[in-house]
Amino acid sequence: MSSLSLLSPPNLSPFHITTTSPSSSPLLILHSRSSLYGDCSTTTTAPRAFVSWHCRATERSVFSPMQKSRDGYSRVCSFSRFRGDTGGDVEKGSEEIQAEAGDDGSGTEEEEEEEEGEQEIGHLSPTSVLPERWDVLGLGQAMVDFSGMVDVEFLERLGLEKGTRKVVNHEERGTVLQAMDGCSYKAAAGGSLSNTLVALSRLGCKPIGGPVLNIAMAGSVGSDPLGGFYRSKLRRANVNFLSDAVKDGTTGTVIVLTTPDAQRTMLAYQGTSSILSYDSSLASIISKTNILVVEGYLFEFPDTIKTITKACEEARRNGALVAVTASDMTCIEKHYDDFWEIVGNYADIVFTNSDEARAFCHFAPKESTISATRYLSHFVPLVSVTDGPEGSYIGVRGEAVYIPPSPCVPVDTCGAGDAYAAGILYGVLRGASDLKGMGTLAARVAATVVGQQGTRLRVHDAVELAKSMTFHFETSKARTDSSSDHISSL
Repeated sequence: MSSLSLLSPPNLSPFHITTTSPSSSPLLILHSRSSLYGDCSTTTTAPRAFVSWHCRATERSVFSPMQKSRDGYSRVCSFSRFRGDTGGDVEKGSEEIQAEAGDDGSGTEEEEEEEEGEQEIGHLSPTSVLPERWDVLGLGQAMVDFSGMVDVEFLERLGLEKGTRKVVNHEERGTVLQAMDGCSYKAAAGGSLSNTLVALSRLGCKPIGGPVLNIAMAGSVGSDPLGGFYRSKLRRANVNFLSDAVKDGTTGTVIVLTTPDAQRTMLAYQGTSSILSYDSSLASIISKTNILVVEGYLFEFPDTIKTITKACEEARRNGALVAVTASDMTCIEKHYDDFWEIVGNYADIVFTNSDEARAFCHFAPKESTISATRYLSHFVPLVSVTDGPEGSYIGVRGEAVYIPPSPCVPVDTCGAGDAYAAGILYGVLRGASDLKGMGTLAARVAATVVGQQGTRLRVHDAVELAKSMTFHFETSKARTDSSSDHISSL
């Protein structure tokens, strides 16, 4: 057996990686890196491989409850109130956006269930004292999603190619919103990173297997009503948006148009989301963070690369782990060198799908997912690669552990990778001791989202998954402890 102690964030006891692997099993041991990892000792081998992450609970501030409102999607009856005179500005107040839950003012059954679940959890009030440390801080794009069903003719009238993602300017956004006027659509605090953070917050919303998790996000929103809407919706999901609004800025939006064949056409208006500055406030937040998660979409903007680099350097100085989400294959191809500058020098965890993993490796499409996983894991301590209905892989030091897909009846695959990432992060924070088990439970989180309409993990499902994860993690730890003479500690 090999035992490796990892230096951990300041408010955690060290991560201890314990592996037992015969020659026929993958060697599940993280890379040694002088800036992060500690001593390595070797004992006798045993028949099974485990990874043990031991975390000490942190002290939490006591929060007062706040008045609960619906969390989830808000229905938008008319886009005329969002456009403004120029066809792009947003006039409606955030309170009005939140309150309008349907044509008749009533919420859906799903929204009512979410409201009840969030009430059971309890929320941070706007006046609550923030915690001393954050378990996870996400650094990414803050954009409001407008989503709804359209027919193919609608796309053709606007000259849009079905199934593509396009960046639009202020005027183009106004044109699309005007065409959508009178339709019933949904507004939500969207984005890949926010999906992961909300799922993680809901998994850790109760002291199951450990203390309640403190989750936050930093990004850029405008001082317009949509910026307030975004901040409020995340807050209600127990994710604190910590960045100040950009004065006179316009919050970014993504218009998601879904045709009857389930193809999504996305139009992204960046607004202030492309402006992300590194300042003393952000540095202070990162210094109090255990895991920093960087969203890959930020690499699309040259000015944000410096911010990402400084953020990762600050995280490393303070002993935090750094995770990077790949986000999009095209984004990787266009900003390949920038991605590798961060991934190669700072990343401890990377989340990708199979296409993104191949893009990172410069592999041809015919190359297998497992090959890409193994290659990436030579450069990053922990690699998570999803492969849709084929399952997923977790790569460590040149080896890959296959994770079978969790059974489900697919309803909506959007957000599956975001949910999977939340499962992996939850496993790390809760002390998962078995990589395959951690991946299996992450697959269950993803399958739960795939089996529902919408990208957000529901509160009730999250609590049930957390309970099952705790049982599995504790069982795995017991097996690990019984198979080892000693687990080192610093």
